[in-house]
Amino acid sequence: MKKTVLLIAVICMLMVTATVFAGGQQEDGVKTIRAGHGQPIGTGLHQGFVYFKEALEANSNGKMVVEIFDSGQLGGDRELTEGVQLGNVTMTAVSAANLGTFAKEFYVLDTYFMFRDREHVYNVLDGAAGAMMLDGLTVKDMKGLGFWENGFRHLTNSKRAVTETADMKGLKIRVPDNPVQIAAWNSVGAGPAPMAWGELFTALQQKALDSQESTLESIQTMKFYEVQPYLTLSGHKYSPYVILMGNAFYNELTAEEKGWVDAAILESIDKQRVFAAANEKKAIDAIAASGKTEIGELTDDAKMEFRGKMSSIYEMVEEKSGKEMFDLFVSEVDKY
Repeated sequence: MKKTVLLIAVICMLMVTATVFAGGQQEDGVKTIRAGHGQPIGTGLHQGFVYFKEALEANSNGKMVVEIFDSGQLGGDRELTEGVQLGNVTMTAVSAANLGTFAKEFYVLDTYFMFRDREHVYNVLDGAAGAMMLDGLTVKDMKGLGFWENGFRHLTNSKRAVTETADMKGLKIRVPDNPVQIAAWNSVGAGPAPMAWGELFTALQQKALDSQESTLESIQTMKFYEVQPYLTLSGHKYSPYVILMGNAFYNELTAEEKGWVDAAILESIDKQRVFAAANEKKAIDAIAASGKTEIGELTDDAKMEFRGKMSSIYEMVEEKSGKEMFDLFVSEVDKY
């Protein structure tokens, strides 16, 4: 009988410990957020997490703390997103380009040449369209907290300067395994080739691929400019990071705790966007200083030509993201 009671007590203790770990509650009453992301220290994404950590710990007087696991220690975007769903990771921020398979609303961002500048982007993402995207995550056991900046995406290639759509003809360009993005690059004559991000530098170096598209920070930190002699500042697509927290963790917070988290997120969004813009300036300066890449920029007329041809994917985007989401997004883009 005593053994049975002891066994039950041990099981209960283990259950409590497991619950405490999953919920982030330490024995001393401090709640710990395990935050993971895939980028190196020093990038805009990591800076956003550091600022959020400092703001939350200050707001809560140390009653909530954040442990940051950078550089993919807890996995890539997919693993981190699934970890948040399961409660193994409390919080992450992943590229919106990788969220469409989790919440269809994010496919709406697979449109090209929609935004003029950062202010235009922020008006849309921080408004009704962005809210609808974040709301789509709720049924997937995630709380969408907001958008940090990844940046506008630009083109590099090893063949020629790109000044119009004709220059894309035959360029074998790396894309994620996303049917909308594949269709978009096909529409301007390129040859899109899905490939994992981690394999990209070697593929470009060995000329297995001609081209890639990413943010200036990525082009600089991944050293793509060393093997891609042409950089075109196209700004063809804006790529935000989406800040995610597990629904179970967030919903179990008290109203006061939610207030601390929400306030820290709002503060971090403003600051992280400043960090990202500064990092982009440093990146373009470093690329230019290397002397290894010719830097050009699409004219407004060229952007309109690209947009006209790439608009052929709108029907596919509407189907994937849902008509309500697509219509709201286009309306918000046009409004600002």
